[in-house]
Amino acid sequence: MRIKKDDNVKVMAGKNRGKTGKVIQAFPRLGKVVVEGVNLTTRHLKVRRQGDKGQKIQFPGPINASNVMLICPKCALPTRIGAHLLTEGGKQRKARTCKKCKEVIE
Repeated sequence: MRIKKDDNVKVMAGKNRGKTGKVIQAFPRLGKVVVEGVNLTTRHLKVRRQGDKGQKIQFPGPINASNVMLICPKCALPTRIGAHLLTEGGKQRKARTCKKCKEVIE
């Protein structure tokens, strides 16, 4: 999975199509991401002590990573992600790159 925490993404499919947001959590083994403001779920909390009120809490649920596209920080467009090997000081590392502007995404 090439989408990581703190990436800006755009939702491409589902009931939240067109929304953008920041990735809060990523679950690479499950292939899912949690994006702020997307797939909001309501949880009802019941009263714990007498005199208190119950609450409705909204929180974002995970969505499939295949339904989001990374927004490139350089060209500000939703893009696919490529992988290239970079050589730094004799060591090679894999880097994510934008398929549109060919820039390295850090």
